Amino acid sequence: MKTNIKSLFNLTFAGLIALGMFVFIGCDKGNTPGMGNLEVRLHDAPVDYEEVNVFIERVEVNNTTGDQGWRVISEPNRLYNILELVNGEFEVLADVSLEEGTYPQIRLILSTDGHSVVIDGEEHSMFVPSGAQTGIKLNVNINIVEGEDYTLLLDFDAQRSVVKTGNAPSPGYILQPVIRASNLAETGNIGGVIEPFQARAVIYAIAGSDTLSTTYADEENGSFLLVGLNVGTYSVSAVPRTEGFSGTIIPDVSVIKGETSDLGIIVLDSDE
Repeated sequence: MKTNIKSLFNLTFAGLIALGMFVFIGCDKGNTPGMGNLEVRLHDAPVDYEEVNVFIERVEVNNTTGDQGWRVISEPNRLYNILELVNGEFEVLADVSLEEGTYPQIRLILSTDGHSVVIDGEEHSMFVPSGAQTGIKLNVNINIVEGEDYTLLLDFDAQRSVVKTGNAPSPGYILQPVIRASNLAETGNIGGVIEPFQARAVIYAIAGSDTLSTTYADEENGSFLLVGLNVGTYSVSAVPRTEGFSGTIIPDVSVIKGETSDLGIIVLDSDE
């Protein structure tokens, strides 16, 4: 089941549902001497497809600087529609006790098939180059400390990960996962509510010329949450997907470690 990160920061926006957390591997949460806890969460930057389905077989970590020392920490063996993991929703890919120390890399091992994208009601299979053999490797430098919890956020960028090949009427699609990893303890969030919710706004957190996080405002109540942002100052852009509304930009939004910056109600004016 999906879980909502908002409860971790004591922020509640009307209508967003906090779902229960499904844990693939149980653990003692660092009660064993010399052990700490690692939790791996998957969430998504949205895109205008109906579904992006990715089958993850297992999750591994590496405590060396080379290709030796890989260790399986979770075997979900299930399909995820990553487009459901927006606005603070996430899936727990692993929750496990590990010996204290530094783990430079993590990787996701994907199945050889079973991945798909749904566009305009039509499902297209996606090929993953070398995904099952070598996995999707990320340099993370996870530091496990005895008795402490470490939560790793994996932000799956669907927009950049789904690559179209060929032309209509028979286009092909390749899944080349682009994932941003961050330490939850070192990040903060930005939240608010878009009015009217019928504007169906896309929300962007921008630092300089780089868009670092994206989400959709909830289509029933307009609430949104941008998660896993590094400490710093951002411009927040709200762009309507429904015609007849104007977008807006809120400059100089500060993100503080471990907190959610609440922008309150953001009103998008009608063009009429």
